Amino acid sequence: MKTSQNKSTANHTVFAVSIAVSALVVLWGAIDPNGFGSVTTQLFNAVVSDMSWFFLLTANIFLVFVIYLGASRYGRIKLGKDRDRPEFGRMSWFAMMFQAGMGPAIIFWGLAEPLSHYVDVPFGMAPPGTDEAAGISIQYSFFHWALHPWAIYAVAGLAVAYFTHRKNEKGLLSAIFRPLIGDKVDGPLGKAIDVLAVLAVVFGIAVALGQAGLQMTAGLGETFGLPTGIVVQLIVLALTTAAFMGSATTRIEHGIKWLSNISMLIAPILLIFYFVVGPSITQINAFTEGVGDYLSNILPMSFRLDAFSPDNGWMGSWTVFYWSWWIAWAPYVGLFMARISRGRTIREFVAATVLVPSVVSMIWIAVFGGAALQLARSGLAGDIAQTVKESPAAGMFVFIQEYPLPLLMSVITLIVLWVFFVAGADAGTVVLGELSTGGRPNPKTWVRLLWGLLLAGVAAVLLVSGGLGGLQKASVLTGTPFAIILVGICWAFYKTLREEHGPAAQERLADSSGTAPDAVPDGVRQDVAVAASETRTEGA
Repeated sequence: MKTSQNKSTANHTVFAVSIAVSALVVLWGAIDPNGFGSVTTQLFNAVVSDMSWFFLLTANIFLVFVIYLGASRYGRIKLGKDRDRPEFGRMSWFAMMFQAGMGPAIIFWGLAEPLSHYVDVPFGMAPPGTDEAAGISIQYSFFHWALHPWAIYAVAGLAVAYFTHRKNEKGLLSAIFRPLIGDKVDGPLGKAIDVLAVLAVVFGIAVALGQAGLQMTAGLGETFGLPTGIVVQLIVLALTTAAFMGSATTRIEHGIKWLSNISMLIAPILLIFYFVVGPSITQINAFTEGVGDYLSNILPMSFRLDAFSPDNGWMGSWTVFYWSWWIAWAPYVGLFMARISRGRTIREFVAATVLVPSVVSMIWIAVFGGAALQLARSGLAGDIAQTVKESPAAGMFVFIQEYPLPLLMSVITLIVLWVFFVAGADAGTVVLGELSTGGRPNPKTWVRLLWGLLLAGVAAVLLVSGGLGGLQKASVLTGTPFAIILVGICWAFYKTLREEHGPAAQERLADSSGTAPDAVPDGVRQDVAVAASETRTEGA
């Protein structure tokens, strides 16, 4: 009884502390937006100046780690019991993971980023507005949207899925640290990890919501001539918040699943349409050449900092921003991926969360970014690159005006944005509810609704205090402490795999069963691991 009460108290502590901190941020930003923006700017500059190396190194560690797991003997391990079967079909499974991992962000930046790099070339590698600049812009866009971000998500997703579905731990990031710190995960240290995870999720999703609000407002302005100021941005945010809170009252098998399936049906329509009416050969060439440039230069790009250059503004605005944003999103996307991946193997999980989404992201960038760069090079759309660099949120809709059926395609784009927006935020309330209430897989509706309101509040504060720049700064700041936690997750997860499925574990099981090590089935290893886990629990 005492243990149960202690755990209940700890769960209440995580919920109360994370709610209080989130509410204080909203209150501070609402009362003093200028002061809030000034403080975040100072902290952002310090992080970019002193810790860019840390983000690059950790992102590389995560990529190598998940590729190793997928390709090694550990890839055969199932995320669940041997008898478990996947809960969702492959299409629905992938759709939910992709919208959680990228959602409206790929629509926002898939076109705007190549055009931005075309006029502000990374590290000054080529003269702006040249053919070489166009190639580099596709190369770096692939770098920011392909393997690294998905590997960051996969680290958290794999570890949580293994510990919850196979070892019967609660869906909390702190539980993964049990192999390292033992029962301290049930005390203040574990609660601190969970609180940091909650705050990373809050700010990571708030950044995405703010960007989606900016883009939807810009789209309404370009399409229907509506005003695009902060008041309209907040109205769009409020209306969409009402929609995803309505979806939050349904089960994940209904609301999020159907919204994700709808988005994955509509998005290909946009992709196919602009491939058909766009410069198809240029788009194919951009994809082919871009993949080659990306893969042949991935190592130098992954470590480049321009160490002796006093100006690292480009790194802060792009690579450091992206890596920190993906890291801040990792607990959200990872827990959601884990929630829907029972019954999949580690190898299958890595393929579906790293390799396939990377290819889809590159195809999207090649089609839209390639067509937009062709417009910029031809001059038919005026100085579209400079226009989009100054207003990235309007990029997609400025582009649409240059092709057939602009009104219809703008409306379709607004719809898919809205669906991505609602589904992503809905999934966010599930994860926040689970993290803040002790790992409950189906948090109560009022908990999800409360988190929905706070998400909208934080997004609104970030918009008011700094617009797009404020969103980027918040992402970098919240991603910094959580990067350290992700490194610990890699260590704890690998330690567990080695102990339960490594050569030594196989030899022990072979000795006890009288069979060769390679002949020991996964089910036997799992039974021993579960028994050991239960023994530790009873002893505690």
